[in-house]
Amino acid sequence: MTNREEAEIQISELDLLSSMFPYEEEFMVTDQLAIAELKHYVENQSAEMPSSKVQFILNVKPEVPDASTVEFSMSCALPFKYPAILPEITVRSPLLSRSQQIHLNSDLKTYLMQNCSGEPCMLSAREWIKDHAVAYIDKELSSSSVTTSDAMQSEDTIFTRLWIYSHHIYNKQKRKNIIDWAKELSLSGFCMPGKPGVVCVEGLQSACEEFWSRIRRLTWKRILIRHREDVSLEGGGHDEIQKQRKFSTLEEKCFDAHGSRGNHMDLGQLYHFLEEKGCADIFQMYFGVEGH
Repeated sequence: MTNREEAEIQISELDLLSSMFPYEEEFMVTDQLAIAELKHYVENQSAEMPSSKVQFILNVKPEVPDASTVEFSMSCALPFKYPAILPEITVRSPLLSRSQQIHLNSDLKTYLMQNCSGEPCMLSAREWIKDHAVAYIDKELSSSSVTTSDAMQSEDTIFTRLWIYSHHIYNKQKRKNIIDWAKELSLSGFCMPGKPGVVCVEGLQSACEEFWSRIRRLTWKRILIRHREDVSLEGGGHDEIQKQRKFSTLEEKCFDAHGSRGNHMDLGQLYHFLEEKGCADIFQMYFGVEGH
């Protein structure tokens, strides 16, 4: 199977998921740029291989007898060679302890290796989770005796960095919200106001997702996550989190604003800022050209 045939299968499967699960609480693509690159690669013979994997979230709500509905979240990434190789899937739930989560994910991978190798398998994986995941939750935990530490543990061992793109960021209240909410949620990063607007936040996965949930509820002409990075942390302690950070705090960055309204930033300076932080590759993801 050629690379383009694999890319075509990925697009077909994503279209199917989108039609079957039209609501964001069921299915949400977390990196729109990756899908755009994938489609461009399929439609243009001369196009280069995409620079990032397609990433999305599938939420599954199996019905549990004698209990409220439990939700499992499948964080998925499709490697370039998928379906020739297996997808990257991590299943999480607030009701799973760390060991239960590891056991569940290991068994899911074994199932996919035995039954789905070389074939599109996202629906099969979702059905397996729907049918089997509840069994991994201890009876004591499912009877609402779950502790806060258990509930937070599975999510808080993931360090996340979100790269957010907005058509523009002018409004002073929105700019204040970005800084205040990042501080409240212990997130670092930066915000570049103007047109376009760029926001990067990094920290615990749960905090990043809460930040995104708040930001996207505001009124925007256009806002989306351009790219997302997730790193599993051993233990998830303070020192491990600090090691992953590329920014010390979240601050607003203006780079020689110009234009009739003073709302266009010097993108060359933005590139050098990203380069200093070890993030130069992000520039092309945002603007489609290499920085200099």
